[in-house]
Amino acid sequence: MTCLLAVDVGNTNTVLGVFRGGDLFAHWRIETRASRTSDEYAVLVRSLLELEGFAWGSLDAGIISSVVPPAVFGIQRFFKRYVGAPAILVGPGIKTGMPILYENPREVGADRIVNAVAAFEQLKGGCIVVDFGTATTWDVVTPKGEYLGGIIAPGVHISAEALYEHAAKLPRVEIARPNKVIGRNTVSSMQAGLLFGYAGMVDALVARIRAEVDFPARCIATGGLAELIATETTTIESTDELLTLKGLKILYDRNLGAHVAASQAHGG
Repeated sequence: MTCLLAVDVGNTNTVLGVFRGGDLFAHWRIETRASRTSDEYAVLVRSLLELEGFAWGSLDAGIISSVVPPAVFGIQRFFKRYVGAPAILVGPGIKTGMPILYENPREVGADRIVNAVAAFEQLKGGCIVVDFGTATTWDVVTPKGEYLGGIIAPGVHISAEALYEHAAKLPRVEIARPNKVIGRNTVSSMQAGLLFGYAGMVDALVARIRAEVDFPARCIATGGLAELIATETTTIESTDELLTLKGLKILYDRNLGAHVAASQAHGG
């Protein structure tokens, strides 16, 4: 049974998941550091596996999506040195099963394609994926399973940091739900603006997307803040924090033949 390590490298965090067969056995979130070496990844992954009672050395396959190109080198070296085979890298040339209708398909972030593939596989129809990451993104998939395009906006944490850095008297705040929309202190006022403001932006943009397309589009959200913000919206119908990892597993399965050939070419 294949033991797959899926790695999603985001601008802020890197999410790792281990699939045994078709099941997600465990998943973790670590800080993204572009300079992290293959040996550091080995120490981290081994420690995380052992915390879950998983035997080090049982990994035999990998897939990576990354929006931080300098981080890929260390991860790929980790797979070649410690797993014994190169990992599939989501990018040009990979079989996604999803036509990309962007003017320049190479501009679409790997994570956005992975999310779109997973959402379409799950919902089996037209859909909108809202991802609350470093940036907040909206990705639209047609009922035919085509990636139509999307929207990019600053993420919630970026906006919170911008307030702290550019307004002399405003503090750093936790992204949390205040008791009321009308804040009676600075922290509550900022939290209301961030949480309810982003919920309102999600609803407004999803409504505009639905008005622009000629098909029904269900809305699913992912990312660390998805559940918190989704409860304040009227348009998000479901959340799945693990959507990207599930998408990586789907893409691994679709590219399995090419991966085996590459492994054999590297002596794996």
